[in-house]
Amino acid sequence: MILRYTRDHEWIRVEGNIGTVGISDYAQQQLGDVVFVELPEPDREVRKGEQAAVVESVKAASEVYAPVSGRVIEANDRLVGEPELVNRDPEGEGWFFRLELADAGELDGLMDAEAYRAYVESLD
Repeated sequence: MILRYTRDHEWIRVEGNIGTVGISDYAQQQLGDVVFVELPEPDREVRKGEQAAVVESVKAASEVYAPVSGRVIEANDRLVGEPELVNRDPEGEGWFFRLELADAGELDGLMDAEAYRAYVESLD
């Protein structure tokens, strides 16, 4: 399993050729109480850095970008009825979508957990 983060606070956990995508704990803390999530449709092709989903909180709406290119194979439909899962378990049950990677080499440009922690600390 590979876990990587973006500067926009998305994470991707890769097993084989499938990546599960969500937002980091830091991102959900900044957003506050999540009240709505718009998810991508299965079979949608996304490019690295492209908006793939939307998350709305009591404070703001924010885009969720695809950390890598690929084809969406599943959306976490639980978030439609339980958007608060993003707050309770952002890097677990609160995932947004899964995709089949188009180019695993795109992971090389993302941060590992240690680099992401350092990045977040530099923001405060």
